[in-house]
Amino acid sequence: MKPVVVRNIKRTDADLVKRLGALGVATAHEAYGRFGLMKPYLRPVWSGAEVSGTAVTVLTQPGDNWMIHVAVEQCQPGDILVVGCTTDNTDGMFGDLLATSLMARGVKGLVIDAGVRDAKSLREMGFPVWSKAISAKGTVKATLGAVNVPVVCAGINVKPGDAVVADDDGVVVIARKDAAEVVAKGEKRRADEDGKRQKLAAGVLGLDMYNMREPLAKAGLVYVDELEED
Repeated sequence: MKPVVVRNIKRTDADLVKRLGALGVATAHEAYGRFGLMKPYLRPVWSGAEVSGTAVTVLTQPGDNWMIHVAVEQCQPGDILVVGCTTDNTDGMFGDLLATSLMARGVKGLVIDAGVRDAKSLREMGFPVWSKAISAKGTVKATLGAVNVPVVCAGINVKPGDAVVADDDGVVVIARKDAAEVVAKGEKRRADEDGKRQKLAAGVLGLDMYNMREPLAKAGLVYVDELEED
């Protein structure tokens, strides 16, 4: 990868990003055809965080956070910094000082396929972070990477400006070109689920609501009152 910083990127429409965030990760992922979900080893540093935004991407070298510092300048309000690494790494590439800098620019959170540190401070600051690990191990600033190029983060190819939704269920990335369609499908799905939730709360069984009894019988499921003794 050529060491480059791309200054101008096309971002997903802010209203679409907000509506995707309202759907949450699980519903957005389902509406996207069960695509775009990052590997589940990415976990929030503190629970309860919910965020949606547009991706500013960073490609870093293992144990080196130089390009994260470079990327801060390219961030705008509403962005989420998405950091991939050229190889497996869990070093603490990010902490409260970088978080302070990002918050000053209106950045909504960080998704990083590596480690972070200062977990307590990040929680107290209310800065949302999803990471591969929490590690106090420090990093250097010695090797170039790239900013605002396509990167692979936790198994998903992320392009600059893509929509990112993250919560306690994980992180999902929706391509900019697909955002409007995913919003429409996701909002319909949410409305359908609200109706189902009311039925379940009223005591209707999923077996009946989803018409499962006949296919279960065809598959060979048998009900008996008691097991026969040997």
